[in-house]
Amino acid sequence: MEQVIYYEDYEIGSVRESIGRTITETDVVLHAGQTGDFFPHHMDAEFAKGTEFGQRIAHGTLTFCVAVGMTANVINPVAFSYGYDHLRFINPVFIGDTIHVKVTIKEKRDHKKREDMGFVVEALEVYNQRSELVLVAEHLLLCEKRGK
Repeated sequence: MEQVIYYEDYEIGSVRESIGRTITETDVVLHAGQTGDFFPHHMDAEFAKGTEFGQRIAHGTLTFCVAVGMTANVINPVAFSYGYDHLRFINPVFIGDTIHVKVTIKEKRDHKKREDMGFVVEALEVYNQRSELVLVAEHLLLCEKRGK
């Protein structure tokens, strides 16, 4: 779905939430293959029994990738992802957990070198089915200003 949303259209404090997505064993195995991260915390059930979590955990990077994909529901031709800051893995995500994402517009600021652009900062919060916070990050959007 394409929607034009200019810098001025973003409102600080506005919130959107995703639907849920269950993290499966297939997700973990595919992510390990794509990244080369075969650490036993993710892949070895017997090893994982002896960890503080007592079971395998999903890669933090898997949780992040899935969460980002869950928030990408609008194609905005005047805004571009500039990156992510302050990424933290707060709590583990286990195989079978269902996550959802809350996105809050946190901040807006002008671009220092381009008067026709501004930054919009989205605070991402990822929760599991028990309403436990599992991941946080800030997404920076580089947005065109209207009529510039």
